[in-house]
Amino acid sequence: MVRSIILSALAAALVVTSPAFAQADPLIIAHRGSSGERPEHTLAAYELAIDQGADYIEPDLVVTKDLALVARHENELSGTTDVASREEFEDRRRTKNVEGRQVAGWFSEDFTLAELRTLRARERVGNIRPASATYNGLYQVPTFAEIVQLVRAKEAETGREIGIYPELKHPTLMLEQEGIDMIDLMVRELRSADLDGADARVFVQIFEVGPLQRLNARVDTPLVLLISSEGGPYDEPEMRWSDILTPSGLEEVAQYADGIGPWLGHVLDPQTMQPTALVADAHAQGLRVHPWTLRKENGFLPASLQGEGGPSADGQYKMLWRAAIATGADGFFVDNVAEFVAMLGEDAE
Repeated sequence: MVRSIILSALAAALVVTSPAFAQADPLIIAHRGSSGERPEHTLAAYELAIDQGADYIEPDLVVTKDLALVARHENELSGTTDVASREEFEDRRRTKNVEGRQVAGWFSEDFTLAELRTLRARERVGNIRPASATYNGLYQVPTFAEIVQLVRAKEAETGREIGIYPELKHPTLMLEQEGIDMIDLMVRELRSADLDGADARVFVQIFEVGPLQRLNARVDTPLVLLISSEGGPYDEPEMRWSDILTPSGLEEVAQYADGIGPWLGHVLDPQTMQPTALVADAHAQGLRVHPWTLRKENGFLPASLQGEGGPSADGQYKMLWRAAIATGADGFFVDNVAEFVAMLGEDAE
């Protein structure tokens, strides 16, 4: 009864606040590929997302010992590969301080690219996505160059323009601990692929300020400051995200970035489903807004929108997604591309 009352109230709020569907659909950014259906950060996940209608695919980039940028959710590999079962790499296991957290495992920067090639990807949240987990063991870890190659092949095949939205993982930490400059590597990759211009179909995103400022000085590629739910950027310990999200803070961001990628709760009140002022404030500074992440499963939804069937079952996700679109954000990171495209089609009719 309580849940029915909550859902009815939310539905009524959406009827009042949601405008007719936007004149221009928001960008569909395939979060780690079609990560609701294939192990994330694999060429299969990226290709499926493109086939389902994504405008951009989003690879998280970590670095190898021999300075290759490869796609993994984190530099710790055991959550997304079979490295923990590989006896030949048991001696690579170590405990490392990752931005204030003690993390035990196997780290990309301790492996050469050739060694990583021997690993196979696995579903990171198999309890929520058991169907995706059936593809465990089939796919290699791809390089950024291979992702660019895939996108260009799919553009030729489909006649569509497809963008790439890479995130650099822990660039300041890699420089401090390993002496590896991921900004130099990113610039090299962008220039090599002719993606360093202002009109490139690329957004480079980072949760840090200084690395974005360095990129801004060296390439014209559009840049995005990612913004987490709490805390502040690792490379600026005196800064808080809450201060950056103020009008004056956004004005400063606009000096070195073209957009922000905020946690969804910064643009949408999770209790009332009403938009906050953030999208309007960011637009006033000329910044695009791409919140993260829209997902359909109960395990990722607010309690009030969860349904029966456990964490892997679908909840009342369309209610959340439509409320998110009503904020006026320019695009969204989406795990379930096919469902998002279908909903856009429903709402356009």
